[in-house]
Amino acid sequence: MTVRPGPTTVTRAEYCVIACAEVWRGAGEVLASPMGTVPALGARLAKLTFSPDLLLTDGEAMLVGGEPTAGAPPALPEGWLPYRRHLALVATGRRHVMMGASQIDRYGNQNISCIGDWARPSRQLLGVRGAPVNTLNNPTSYWVPKHSPRTFVERVDMVCGVGYDRAAAAGPSATRYHRVAEVVSDLGVFDFETPDRTLRVRSLHPGVRLADVRAATGFALRLPDGDVPYTREPAADELRLLREVVDPGGLRDREVPPCGP
Repeated sequence: MTVRPGPTTVTRAEYCVIACAEVWRGAGEVLASPMGTVPALGARLAKLTFSPDLLLTDGEAMLVGGEPTAGAPPALPEGWLPYRRHLALVATGRRHVMMGASQIDRYGNQNISCIGDWARPSRQLLGVRGAPVNTLNNPTSYWVPKHSPRTFVERVDMVCGVGYDRAAAAGPSATRYHRVAEVVSDLGVFDFETPDRTLRVRSLHPGVRLADVRAATGFALRLPDGDVPYTREPAADELRLLREVVDPGGLRDREVPPCGP
């Protein structure tokens, strides 16, 4: 039986939204490009709270403002953003994208193209898309709704998003604007703030044990000095905005279902 959370209980999905929102803290006037329900909710929440200068789009050709509610028409068009201008933002680093990852390794190399040998893959996925350009031109983070050894792998089957080791091997032209900021999963938050730029546990979502994360990861994780902290609690006003304004329909729980016995 799944225990449904009460009105004051913070769900795992809500911790994930808060963690994704934090990706854009202090970002300034940059374009947020969230891919996935929880990252999109996080970007909207960030704009309504601690990152009011953040730019959001309607997914087509408009910048939008107002109170962005999931699944509702944009409340306030703020500007025009055709594809060529979108690409200009990417190329000049004025965007922070949060992509998905079918596979990701300890250096932040990401795969969304295929599983298995490239010449004869066992699974065909989305394709490379804009992942190389994203990672080499503007800050990039990743959202993984189900943390497992199938996603967090020792070596990705194909490199789409460029990780720290690949960028370093390519030289200054690749590293100049390269920054893989964070990885958020349904278990915790991770970064690459280590001397060798390998994945480190930044925080665990409340209710998650370090042993759970280790068992769900296909390589050894770096740990912070001292105790591993928990992902921060959302403020009361953030919870209100998330539940009543940003996502009153509870779309977050479809991507990260409530936990319980």
